[in-house]
Amino acid sequence: MARKLKVFCYSDGFHSWTVAASSRAKALEAWGVRRDLFKDGAAREIDVGPDREAALSAPGELIERGLAVDIGQVERTKAPKPKTAKAAGVKARVRVEALEADLAALDAAQADETAALEAEREALEGRAAALAKRQAKAREDLKAKLKAARKTFSG
Repeated sequence: MARKLKVFCYSDGFHSWTVAASSRAKALEAWGVRRDLFKDGAAREIDVGPDREAALSAPGELIERGLAVDIGQVERTKAPKPKTAKAAGVKARVRVEALEADLAALDAAQADETAALEAEREALEGRAAALAKRQAKAREDLKAKLKAARKTFSG
């Protein structure tokens, strides 16, 4: 013998969803939620109202009424399918792989920038060494001329 249908209602503040089902678990399944909405008071069994009559005329189907959006609009709708853990895992894996590829590309770009900067630094150090050598030679040449000039002046 089939169980008697009860009518359950759930609201998120924007819409109200009503369903005729044999149990709370079946109502939660029809709404597509895993959380126990009855436990925290978000869902309840109803005994009167136009949504109750509409739900009883179409057991298992959701009756949606706009509360703050599409106010007063009533329509039959299907519950959203809950995302499976497998689909979420696939999306997460794809996201991780994309981020790992981005990280590898960033590492390569930064290594290229560092190598270019190192080459510039080596070139500057070479120029600085050549400049220091040239300046030291010019100084020694000038000191030798000064020494010779002092000899002739004092002598």
